[in-house]
Amino acid sequence: MKNILYLFLLFTQVFFAQSGFDVGNELYKNGKYEEAVNAYNAVLKSKKQSAELYYNLGNCYYKLNKVAPAIYNYEKALVLKPNDANTKNNLRFAQKRTVDEIKVIPKVGFAKILRDFTASYNYNIWGYISVGFSALFLIAFLGYYFSKNSAVKRVFFFGMFVMVVLMVISILAAIFEMDQFKNERPAIVFAEAVDIKKEPQSASKTIIALHEGAKVYVQETVNNWKKVQLTDGTEGWIEKTAIVEVK
Repeated sequence: MKNILYLFLLFTQVFFAQSGFDVGNELYKNGKYEEAVNAYNAVLKSKKQSAELYYNLGNCYYKLNKVAPAIYNYEKALVLKPNDANTKNNLRFAQKRTVDEIKVIPKVGFAKILRDFTASYNYNIWGYISVGFSALFLIAFLGYYFSKNSAVKRVFFFGMFVMVVLMVISILAAIFEMDQFKNERPAIVFAEAVDIKKEPQSASKTIIALHEGAKVYVQETVNNWKKVQLTDGTEGWIEKTAIVEVK
């Protein structure tokens, strides 16, 4: 009886989430962006999330000219779907509405190549890829073991070697991406304007002023302050109520 109840609750949650998402889509099509935001947020409150849901929320906030929530939701969508071209494009449009023009220090050399490669997929996808290569290795091993022809055996042996190399690469990529996901803490400034301080106290010297929609990376927390790094490498302290972390 309990199992039936759990299945019923799961089914109703999935149905509610899907219907809420569809309602939000319909409201968005009709230009009712505030109502669409409420519908999408209701889905999030039911513990359901997806890249498409955050993307649509970002679009609603963009239409409502709410820069910080738009950027925040596009960033949330990219956490779940890192290489979505539409989300990246809309994020760039939203960022053009921000006040601050903070340079992004690009990675160069091997570090850039490595990051670009591993960022192709999130760590879960890399895990699935490694499982796929391990299955192909098993197939190649069986082919090598049961084959009677020496030429065919060599082909399968070479295939085993290639699958092992690819499997190791995908596992290392998954580990690297998981480490990046855990340690990288992006956040979006939601305050209309806020000062970045040299020390975690209001009386401290102001390093730079940030405005709504600016992106920072959280490094540590001390009481009501968070130490952050800007995309240009500048570091300082910001009141934690002024930002919302993406993940």
